[in-house]
Amino acid sequence: VHLTLQRNTMSFFSFGQSADIDVVLNDAETRKKVEHKTEDGKKDKYFLFYDGETVSGKVNVTLKNPGKRLEHQGIKIEFVGQIELYYDRGNHHEFVSLVKDLARPGEITQSQTFDFEFTHVEKPYESYTGQNVKLRYFLRATVSRRLNDISKEMDIVVHTLSTYPELNSSIKMEVGIEDCLHIEFEYNKSKYHLKDVIVGKIYFLLVRIKIKHMEIDIIKRETTGTGPSVYHENDTIAKYEIMDGAPVRGESIPIRLFLAGYDMTPTMRDINKKFSVRYYLNLVLIDEEERRYFKQQEITLWRKGDVVRKSMSHQATIGAQRFEGSAASESALEQAAKEESG
Repeated sequence: VHLTLQRNTMSFFSFGQSADIDVVLNDAETRKKVEHKTEDGKKDKYFLFYDGETVSGKVNVTLKNPGKRLEHQGIKIEFVGQIELYYDRGNHHEFVSLVKDLARPGEITQSQTFDFEFTHVEKPYESYTGQNVKLRYFLRATVSRRLNDISKEMDIVVHTLSTYPELNSSIKMEVGIEDCLHIEFEYNKSKYHLKDVIVGKIYFLLVRIKIKHMEIDIIKRETTGTGPSVYHENDTIAKYEIMDGAPVRGESIPIRLFLAGYDMTPTMRDINKKFSVRYYLNLVLIDEEERRYFKQQEITLWRKGDVVRKSMSHQATIGAQRFEGSAASESALEQAAKEESG
């Protein structure tokens, strides 16, 4: 996979750049790519990595004028994980920063290829592009020069895997207005994987107001900043109509809400003390006078580890084990792999 070079500004003394840089992953032919939202809302495809996986490849430095030497102050490649808050642009918070020197200061007389390997790299958080914050991982190759460095960035996407939560109690809640309305609702669990189905039931115990419409919304809440400068962005991901018309006392309504069709991330809590992404089920009732009644309940979303196929099993198992901090996750991932191959 060859990536075209982003041109730096010309220096006064050289007419453009005298070399192109290209970063190519060793397993580019076989590594899975996934769609990921960019800042402008578009979706592009990027190579997918997991925590604990090695990132290796080649940096190609191609001279534009063969025979003309290129002096440099060193050639390096970095693996960076960083968070950028949009209201604090230019101030990047790096939580992973690894550097490999590929060449000492000197000169290049012909096009050259340099191998690199970042072994079992820790990638603790999921890649994320939000309303006010971006968490990204990228490789950056740089030929350092006195006047204008030549550099190239290549983004990758990281998914965090979890194993099945041991405690996953159902959610039972009551919502009511004294002597007017009394509803109980129940969801089968409180933690759901991203392709899960929310199964529930709503019971009408007392109905003395004229309800004309009822829905469940999935709301994503992104929180950035700390203290007085906290920003909350609420985004309605899904609306699911439960009922159109008036319920009667004693009636129960089943709910089945499939999550796979929606664009969601795992729940992210206090990521590097910079931001959080949480999800809520919001039960909304509207009466004939257009009054709205609602009850909100947080749910936890997680990414299922069944992507662990034979091809990437060992490294991802290490990553998932580190993520869970227990040997139990390793056996769970092995079991998932067995079930898949069986």
